[in-house]
Amino acid sequence: MRTTKLLFCLVFIVVVHGAIAWSLNRPQDAGVDVPSGKLRSLSFAPYREGFSPIEEKFPLPEHIDADLDLIADKTHAIRTYSILGGMQPTPEFARKHGVEMIQGGWLGDGHASNKKEIAALIESVNANPDVVKRVLVGNEVLLRKDMDVDKLIGYIRQVKQAVKQPVSYADVWSIYLKYPQLMQEVDFITVHILPYWEDEPVAIEDAAGHVEKIVKQIEDKAHSMGLNKPILIGESGWPAAGRQRGQAVPSVVNETRFIRSLIEVVNRHGLDYNIVEAFNQPWKSHNEGVVGANWGLLTIDREPVFPLTGPVYENPDWLLHFAWATGLWLLLIAVYFKKLAYLLLPRLLVFLALAQVFGVCLVTLADFLWFTSYSIWQQTYTILLVIANSLLSGLLLQRCYAILTKQSALPALANRLRSAYLFFVVLALYKTYSLAFNGRYLSFPVEQFAIPAIGFCGLMVCLYLAQRRLHWKMLRFDSLSGGDAQTPRDRLLAYFLNFGMLAVVIGETHEFMAAYDFIQAHPGFSEGLPVALGYTFYNQQLMAWLLCILVLSIPFWPLRSDKAKI
Repeated sequence: MRTTKLLFCLVFIVVVHGAIAWSLNRPQDAGVDVPSGKLRSLSFAPYREGFSPIEEKFPLPEHIDADLDLIADKTHAIRTYSILGGMQPTPEFARKHGVEMIQGGWLGDGHASNKKEIAALIESVNANPDVVKRVLVGNEVLLRKDMDVDKLIGYIRQVKQAVKQPVSYADVWSIYLKYPQLMQEVDFITVHILPYWEDEPVAIEDAAGHVEKIVKQIEDKAHSMGLNKPILIGESGWPAAGRQRGQAVPSVVNETRFIRSLIEVVNRHGLDYNIVEAFNQPWKSHNEGVVGANWGLLTIDREPVFPLTGPVYENPDWLLHFAWATGLWLLLIAVYFKKLAYLLLPRLLVFLALAQVFGVCLVTLADFLWFTSYSIWQQTYTILLVIANSLLSGLLLQRCYAILTKQSALPALANRLRSAYLFFVVLALYKTYSLAFNGRYLSFPVEQFAIPAIGFCGLMVCLYLAQRRLHWKMLRFDSLSGGDAQTPRDRLLAYFLNFGMLAVVIGETHEFMAAYDFIQAHPGFSEGLPVALGYTFYNQQLMAWLLCILVLSIPFWPLRSDKAKI
């Protein structure tokens, strides 16, 4: 009878888990299919894992050839950003695969390197007029403040005099409004419109409308100057993974929705566009974190991130993850199988559910962290963190079982739990203050601390089931772990965690209020603060992280009996 009860509970939890996983990973409608399943243009940077322009490890000719072969049926043209740095053979391979080019020349703050780049650009453009249809002189040079506008105009004029193809300069849309003289110099106006990166981030539902609004502003400005030049949306896209900004949420489905809705907009208005980008760029994580590395149509491994036609899955591998989580759960349960049959039904269900949640968290953590690890150090960190979470899961299950069976306190287990939680709390402090002081590109590490936070909640539930009462003392770490009384060090940890929560909110809010376009739209502090706070508190990832920090801090809070001892 007891074994039957246990088997019934196991089957029940597997069915519930499977139903939840299935419902969360149904195919989603992401909008109208891309016409003929082919884009007008894609940003092309064939950097693979281990290659980086920062480290001057440039693509090999065979990489360019293979990557163009992969995307030739997905785009009519490509946009490149430099002619040097291994990209010299690109026009030859573009011709081979029947792809046109928007050839770019990279400009920085060094005159010698700029001179060399411009000379190579002119030579390549003139040598390949059948492939190179348009030319871009510089990319976001003014945004980065690498040079002043007059010097940039000098480079633009130099190239225009030397080539026959139309010439432009690419930058974010606000730069063209700030320096309208650029519109007079270029043959076509190339603007970057990235709703995710706006100083006031745009929700995916409003992103296509935002693009229309910005294009209208550029057109109106050009017309006011007596100009009627074509507009190229030189970069537009949406990240598939990374940190949320205000209402802008990175996801595979949102990336697909944005690109499909963007194409509807440009087709309706007769605009030209270029999607950023063909492949995920691991090297960008060095400066832009996870979000910077995940704008591609294809992954680092050259697998599709999403389809250009048909429904979209946020996680097409959900069934495999479900199988891994269930297998890991069954291994955990096997350790306690004979003992579990003696637990009462409510306690049995809580223990099994907690073990299942730990299994899901471990698989999610391992999959996401490994997918977003772009260096040997990041991969090492991933392995260490998965091990740490696995060990903590085992300790938490031991303690939960001891509580549910009303075993006497186990000092050795309590000491191990304290050591494990001290590790995670110290790591959480580092992550929290990093987000507070330099968080623009850092992801909120909720999945890394889900098990410690859920573990505390699980211990509280088990204590309630065992004691059949609620008391504030049950929230103390010594009660949860079965160890010694609180120490002054515990109070310091709680204080620093709580101050960190406030620091993250202030840092996120300041990030918005210090941005140029935000200041132009909301010039006064009293006017801008409510708007910035709105973006901050709308951020669901940030709220989830604050909740993690709060849960981690509660067991270390000084309580009335602690204060009396001070």
